[in-house]
Amino acid sequence: MRINADLSKPVIVHAGKLDWVPSPAAGVERRMLYRVGGEVARATSIVRYAPGSVFPRHTHTGGEETFVLDGTFQDEHGDYPAGSYFRNPPGSSHVPASREGCTIFVRLWQYREGDREQLVCKPREGRSITPRTGAMEVRILFDDGEEQVRLERFPARAGIEFDNPRGLELLVAAGAIEFERDKLKTQTWVRLPAGIKFKGTAGHNGLTLWVKDAPLLHRGVLPLPQMP
Repeated sequence: MRINADLSKPVIVHAGKLDWVPSPAAGVERRMLYRVGGEVARATSIVRYAPGSVFPRHTHTGGEETFVLDGTFQDEHGDYPAGSYFRNPPGSSHVPASREGCTIFVRLWQYREGDREQLVCKPREGRSITPRTGAMEVRILFDDGEEQVRLERFPARAGIEFDNPRGLELLVAAGAIEFERDKLKTQTWVRLPAGIKFKGTAGHNGLTLWVKDAPLLHRGVLPLPQMP
């Protein structure tokens, strides 16, 4: 399966308009944003857990990066309410579930060799920095020099402009933004190759934006296993 696999092209996916696709676990469904591979894949997805659903224990051989959009996500290590961000490095394992139901944003098999940091940022955690012009709040969730992940909040009708020297991936976590004559609502995902600036205007109810500033595919990214 190949979905938005050409990393040289800008991509906007209005995920809220996509159908939910069943996963192998009952009650767990996906909206596929980027995918290269089969059930084991280099992938970016929106995943919805119905109340009481459980995904069987599995090992993240290629690493997992997650941001909780709504509800509360759980595993045997703890509870992660909306706004939580965590990184499960290659080789980690867990039993994901949700008692009340939740929606999460997940990136799989996009870790590079040597990235082994386990990280959990609950809501309002992370490192607060001086906001850019127009923003109300910026929190750095992860930064190791190779990539930076942050959460930015903007008031209604604020102007937004990001330079893009490495590559940008953005997810509208709440609110909306006007970008290139398009209105990007909650769960809209944007991927821009290096050199393409992002410039828009926050919607009438403001905007919360998850931002990854990093190469769209790291040099030294962990290779997918060869399938028979």
